[in-house]
Amino acid sequence: MTKRILATMLVVLMVFSALMLAACTNSTPANTGDQQTAEPTTTDNAGTPAGNDQQTAEPVSEGNFTVPEAGYDGSEVNLTFYHTMGTNLSDVLNLYIEEFNKLYPNIHITSEKIGSYDDVRDQISTEITVGNQPNIAYCYPDHVALYNLAGAVATLDGLINSQIEVARADGTAEILGLTDEQKADFIPGYYAEGTQFGDGLMYTMPFSKSTEVLYYNKTFFDANGLTVPTTWEEMEATCAKIKEIDPNSIPLGYDSESNWFITMCEQYGSDYTSASGDHYLFNNETNRGFIKMFREWYQKGYLTTQKLYGAYTSGLFTSTDEVKSYMSIGSSAGATHQRPAADANGEYPFEVGISTIPQLGNGNNKVISQGPSVCIFKKANEQEVVASWLFIKFLTTSVDFQAEFSMASGYVPVLKSVADNEAYASFIAQADGGKYISALSAKVCLEQEDYYYTSPAFNGSSTARDQVGTLLTKCLTADDGGNVDAMIEAAFAEAVDECEYNG
Repeated sequence: MTKRILATMLVVLMVFSALMLAACTNSTPANTGDQQTAEPTTTDNAGTPAGNDQQTAEPVSEGNFTVPEAGYDGSEVNLTFYHTMGTNLSDVLNLYIEEFNKLYPNIHITSEKIGSYDDVRDQISTEITVGNQPNIAYCYPDHVALYNLAGAVATLDGLINSQIEVARADGTAEILGLTDEQKADFIPGYYAEGTQFGDGLMYTMPFSKSTEVLYYNKTFFDANGLTVPTTWEEMEATCAKIKEIDPNSIPLGYDSESNWFITMCEQYGSDYTSASGDHYLFNNETNRGFIKMFREWYQKGYLTTQKLYGAYTSGLFTSTDEVKSYMSIGSSAGATHQRPAADANGEYPFEVGISTIPQLGNGNNKVISQGPSVCIFKKANEQEVVASWLFIKFLTTSVDFQAEFSMASGYVPVLKSVADNEAYASFIAQADGGKYISALSAKVCLEQEDYYYTSPAFNGSSTARDQVGTLLTKCLTADDGGNVDAMIEAAFAEAVDECEYNG
């Protein structure tokens, strides 16, 4: 309900802003977002329309922000950055703010912790209505889709592709935009998240990321000659073997029902949602099929989820009680929570192994991209937007910052080249299933860098995410009245109806 109220407030503001814009004689035509009358323009790394002859191409749209001719003019600007960092991560950030200010002493940055990710979203949504939003903020795609109802987020395309030279205080200079080498250094799946809004434009930059991985009790697997499942077919067989060995166990715990559903859609290549046109596409035969399969697994006692278990399933995985699991699929950033408590001698009851989550074996390997990106908000003073970009560029392209922040946070760096950083390479080299489990988790994430996906973002995408998670849980447990297919079909139809009503 809170999200619906916020969305309504932003829609009212958007309408008011549109009326004001129409009254301004010097304003440029607004982008209506009409997908039926114009296809979005895509650009390649050089900033020219992809697939077009450069000599005859129309000028490339920079979205809603056009870079001033001088780029950054060196003027004094004050920026505010909203995030969710604790003390340890804020300490890393503050060190690099100091480094940034050696290059740009007139750009003054105030970083503010604003509770959780949802707290950041809710506070900014309120501040947008009075034009008091920060300059930069941690964000998830659905947050940006909400802010975009008021057209509050600056598009980054013009900044990314700018060749304007900017002077720095140390006597050196840099181009305002990203070089081809810098663009290529980003892990593709992380970078692509910034364009998942239906118009082909870039709204966010990846900051620090996580994904889902498969944690397993390596000690138990080794003792019983079990092989780590790499496909869902193998997962079913492994669960059956574990049940035979330990009948009281629940072999697999999966923390996020929503992630599970969406990831299966990606692996199958089946429809989930679309940022344009009909948004809610997940009611189809393929998706009903894998839900039916997981229901059969649940009825055999093979699995549980966070909602069904009543807590994160890491608690079941690390349990020393009679009922336990031997596999858990959860966030790569939460690796230390998947490690059992050490005894008085610092020894762990079992060694944890980590692997990529199971795939279909069809070559279409997919794992979800999670973790915060950053967005920049439009401001009356365009120098604030340019200065915000310079700061975000500094953090997201700095190998040293990405390495240090990742080691401190448990998240994964967004740059490929961080793997060659001496300190980070030493960190990864320590990887094990005990004391250095965070390094082991990061190592697995780096090995699957080509698998990452992001979902379309629009106002209502978070509702779809919630509904498919609820749908999965319901279909695992509901009384089917003797007709499981009819029950599943009805549950899917109800989920779509809820999305269309609440989205």
